[in-house]
Amino acid sequence: MEGADTAWILTSTALVLFMTLPGLALFYAGLVRSQNVLSVLMNCFAIAATVSILWFVVAYSIAFGDGNAWWGGLGKSFLAGVGVDTVSGTIPESLFFMFQMTFAIITPALIVGAYPERIHFSFVIAFTLVWVLLVYAPVVHWVWGGGFLAEMGLIDFAGGIVVHVTAGVSALVLAMMLGPRRGFPHDVQPPHNPGMTMIGASMLWVGWFGFNAGSALAADGSATMAMTVTHLSAAAGAIAWSVMELIRYRKASLVGAVTGMVAGLATITPASGSVGPVGGMLLGLAGGVVCYSMTQLIKQRLKIDDSLDVFAVHGIGGALGSLLVAFFVASALGGRGLADSMTMGSQLGVQAFGIVLVAIWSGVLTFIIVKVLKMFCKFRVDEETEVQGLDLAMHGERGYHGM
Repeated sequence: MEGADTAWILTSTALVLFMTLPGLALFYAGLVRSQNVLSVLMNCFAIAATVSILWFVVAYSIAFGDGNAWWGGLGKSFLAGVGVDTVSGTIPESLFFMFQMTFAIITPALIVGAYPERIHFSFVIAFTLVWVLLVYAPVVHWVWGGGFLAEMGLIDFAGGIVVHVTAGVSALVLAMMLGPRRGFPHDVQPPHNPGMTMIGASMLWVGWFGFNAGSALAADGSATMAMTVTHLSAAAGAIAWSVMELIRYRKASLVGAVTGMVAGLATITPASGSVGPVGGMLLGLAGGVVCYSMTQLIKQRLKIDDSLDVFAVHGIGGALGSLLVAFFVASALGGRGLADSMTMGSQLGVQAFGIVLVAIWSGVLTFIIVKVLKMFCKFRVDEETEVQGLDLAMHGERGYHGM
């Protein structure tokens, strides 16, 4: 075991958990009506608690066990065989377990942005548990656990496909099945607290250093370069989104700037261990422009109420970065270079195959999970509850008194 590596991954683990609690929770909570702020916070908090136990019981084993090319098996359930001296690479396996747990927490928490203000709390918990088992954990094994996509040479350094494509596609399917909020698209109230959203987004920006640089699983030059390109991409995404708003509306909003930052971060995530600083900046710019355009398409033209733009920002951003890494990994463009057996064309083919396969897997399984769970759990709240807000109806509390 390397002490420096262990210290860095301990720090990164805390940073990635910080992304969800309270970062993502605050980011989403500021974007909804004031009557639903506690509902969003509770969804994120409950997901963190329940997924932690599920990861320990069986999901970690499915993702990182010694099974086959498709799943890891049950051999590491309840951390069987993992002791104080058990290592994974240069760090304790118990630390690797914890680091990966934080990814398993934030991925379904991202989906919270697809269904606020109208979904039943019990359904959120049931869906999350089944989704992590059937969608997330197998995909982790395919890409990071030595599965068949890893053997094909797929590049996904920190989760563009594993995290963002799975969450983004599943969010889109779930939003379509749930239906829009009352008044969508012409009479939806604006975010009740953009300042809260900015605070949460800032926590995401800081926490993402653990997400991407921590994925090097070492305290070395790969981690520092991942941190560098992550920061440049976040900044470029924020600028690009703001410029798009200035062109369209002649005003640059705070919510737009921080959403662009998240788009830049989602786009750099799969490429953060493979590209150089120029590539990082260009990926952020591309993510800001493309994801902004997708938000307009999804909501304005297709009329799909993916309420907080999970698919447009995370799904599209993760897929875009996963495709473009095939170009920006080239040493001539400042990247770390292609594998010896790969050309730019063959790498692009592997990336496209991985994106399409995982998108189909996530979408189809999400559809089936929702259909089955609807037979046992209430899916959508009634109209009276939606008007009143979920804070009182689901949790018996108010986020703000006197409102």
